[in-house]
Amino acid sequence: MAKENTNRVDGQVHAGAIVQAHTIGQLHVHPAAPPAVPWQLPPGLGHFADRTGEQAQVLAAAADGAETGGPLLVALSGMGGIGKTALGFQLARELRGRGRCPDGILHLDLDDLRREGAVEVADALGKLAHDLAPAVPLPPGYADRRRHYWAATQDKHLVLVLDNARSGAEVLPLLPASASAVVIVTSHGRLHDLDGTRSVELPLGPLTGEDATGLLHATVADPRLAADPDATAELARRCAGLPAALQVAGRWVRKHRHRELRRLIDELTAELHREGVSMVEAVWDAAYASLTPGAARLYRLLPHHPGPVITVQAAAALLGTGPDPAEDALDELEQAGLLHPRPDGLHQHDLLRGHALRRAAGDPEDTAAVRRRLVRWYRRQAARADLLAAGPRLTVARPAAEEPALAEVPDIPLADPHQAMHWLEGEHLALYGCVRIAHEDGLDADAVALCEPLWTHFLDHQHYADAIDAFGRGAASADRADDPLAVVRMHCQLARPLWEQRRYQEAAEHLRIAVARARLLGDTPDERKLRASAVEFRGKLASVQGDWAAAVPDFEAAREEHLAIDNPYGVMLQTYLLGRAAVALGRPDRAIALLTEAHTTATALRRDRMSARTAYELATALRGAGRHAEAAPLYQHALISARARQSTTDQLRVLDTLTTFHEELGDPDTAEAYRTEATRLRSGG
Repeated sequence: MAKENTNRVDGQVHAGAIVQAHTIGQLHVHPAAPPAVPWQLPPGLGHFADRTGEQAQVLAAAADGAETGGPLLVALSGMGGIGKTALGFQLARELRGRGRCPDGILHLDLDDLRREGAVEVADALGKLAHDLAPAVPLPPGYADRRRHYWAATQDKHLVLVLDNARSGAEVLPLLPASASAVVIVTSHGRLHDLDGTRSVELPLGPLTGEDATGLLHATVADPRLAADPDATAELARRCAGLPAALQVAGRWVRKHRHRELRRLIDELTAELHREGVSMVEAVWDAAYASLTPGAARLYRLLPHHPGPVITVQAAAALLGTGPDPAEDALDELEQAGLLHPRPDGLHQHDLLRGHALRRAAGDPEDTAAVRRRLVRWYRRQAARADLLAAGPRLTVARPAAEEPALAEVPDIPLADPHQAMHWLEGEHLALYGCVRIAHEDGLDADAVALCEPLWTHFLDHQHYADAIDAFGRGAASADRADDPLAVVRMHCQLARPLWEQRRYQEAAEHLRIAVARARLLGDTPDERKLRASAVEFRGKLASVQGDWAAAVPDFEAAREEHLAIDNPYGVMLQTYLLGRAAVALGRPDRAIALLTEAHTTATALRRDRMSARTAYELATALRGAGRHAEAAPLYQHALISARARQSTTDQLRVLDTLTTFHEELGDPDTAEAYRTEATRLRSGG
């Protein structure tokens, strides 16, 4: 039989030894085995996607290793399903492989010890201390357990993984008393109360591109994925870059081995939006349940926002409140992991939108009022941006009805045309989406009004599919409202992206409608401007098809109309178009005269875009006449303006021209510099 600890051998007590009696009467004393080192790690993943930069940052910080002070704290934050815990365990494995934690790896999920929202810290300390030394009795109280835990972790080289922290106050009492330890904390939002710690903060975003598709390939080996890489990339995109959702997608593909991949994409998308991602749905439900009423209401309303980024002002419009409640709600949603921070703002991916919609089921909120508020706030803001970016011009939308709920919602401050254009580009998806909402909800004047600033944006940023969809809805709204001014404007706007996509017959039909309705207009200055505009657009359609001779009479007729009503901008625009026609028809002297007049007027009117475009066309005419020295500064003027407006289309046109221009001048180095810039711009650099 065995006896413990107090057995005497040769007159000595061997503490911590086990003495075993054998039948031959001899006694053998064996030292007790040291306490087992805890290795609380799950099995490693067969494939760990991405996060190489984050891993390198942590490993470099751990290698620096301070000899005094507290442990290194690694704070991983991001929404549920983003892979925080998986990365935490991967980092622990890497640290173990480098010999950084010979005293063990501990893991504790704080949600397991959470009661009514608060962590029982004494229980957490007891659990960790017990895992380090199971045979040592635990003291009962929080203060004694904390001292006990400090003693147990003194100078230990260990890794502690703490999951689902909600604040630094839950983490700080659990830090080991060792500068050699590494504590990896996961949380939905960033922890802002970790003062005094040696920390590395790593907010995690969704997987993108090859990392997302790589995880999908690793989850399921299926020839359909390799055979259709575009469909595979789309499948990964529908999973919003969430590793949890990508694993669901992999199982879906594996389950339905005989279905065509593109069919599976639609079926899986519908399933994810209907049921969610089972392994993170409970996490999102818990995060939603923890919200205050104001934040929970905003969460339920966010799916009505059609853009990828939500601002404080847009959130206030959804809520129908001032900015303070919106700021508080957004902060809370970010901390709960129900919004993801990106460089351009807060983002809610499609799977979380689906979760929010499921939470909104049965909500008595007046959906129509919410959508109307949002549309009208964007209309108001876009009109301000358009006025700054394009200057005063004719607008045809009927005035918006009063919206009292927007009285406290602030506008975004815009100081100059460049800021205005930047805002239009940053919010263009939301603006296009608001046109769709307005048309669907019968807000015809709002749909038309939104299309007007989108025209200013379209001239510099040709998002063709979006523009054709939005301008088509604007035209349909104008037709439905039987608003003659809007009908002419909207059908003209729709024609341009159509002809630029070489859909000439469709463009011609819309211009036929616009010109016919324009003929029925009266003789007010605004009506005559629109009549001239319709004729001008018909001439442009002829010009883009190469029939400059047919275009000239339309441009001349439009110019006469603008002269008659003393509209300098309209006269300048037609003069510019006639100058381009003269270049195309081989009349360089007339082209230079017309374009010089147009450029002088555009500059005097302070119309930056037209000043740049007239400069470009005048430079081209001068170049054709061999007057290169006069052309060079005009090309530079056009390029500087295009850069300031962040107009990719105009920048590329000028850069390509400058490349050939400097090759003609025998300046290959400058030509190559412009070619390199154009290549970088085309690649998105």
